Amino acid sequence: MARLVADDPTLWLSRSWTTRAQRAGEAADAYHFVTPDEFQSRIDAGGFLERVQFLDYRQGTPTPDPPPGTDIVLEIDVQGATEVKRQFPDALLVFVDAPSEAELERRLRARGDPEEKVRQRLEKAIEERAAGRRLGALTVINADIERALAEIRALLAHARAGR
Repeated sequence: MARLVADDPTLWLSRSWTTRAQRAGEAADAYHFVTPDEFQSRIDAGGFLERVQFLDYRQGTPTPDPPPGTDIVLEIDVQGATEVKRQFPDALLVFVDAPSEAELERRLRARGDPEEKVRQRLEKAIEERAAGRRLGALTVINADIERALAEIRALLAHARAGR
């Protein structure tokens, strides 16, 4: 998504909040890393567009405040997408998936997740694929980053042309 947004100045990427710890090697700006109390304070203030419990932590999208003339990009799971779609029925939902279970597992292990998290995440992926289909999300298989980006750009162009 960072590449997509960097190449298109009319896109604005919202940075999600999470209560999980930053992974080793993960960019400091990948999420807004917060304590559970900070997250709850934001909920109490009505400051989330969507929020979910994901495995053993919470994550959510703060109420967006994009620059004028931009489209908002949210990197969220299907639980969050369900809430966004409820509020914004015309939202474009794109489910980006790994090309295979084996590749997903390899990617999870490469980012340093512990064994139990890898197992939980692989189980969750099955649920997420089914939920994405129920939501009507368009699926892009991320086997090759350039091709995946081209497919997402084409979906965006089609959605924008329909407005």
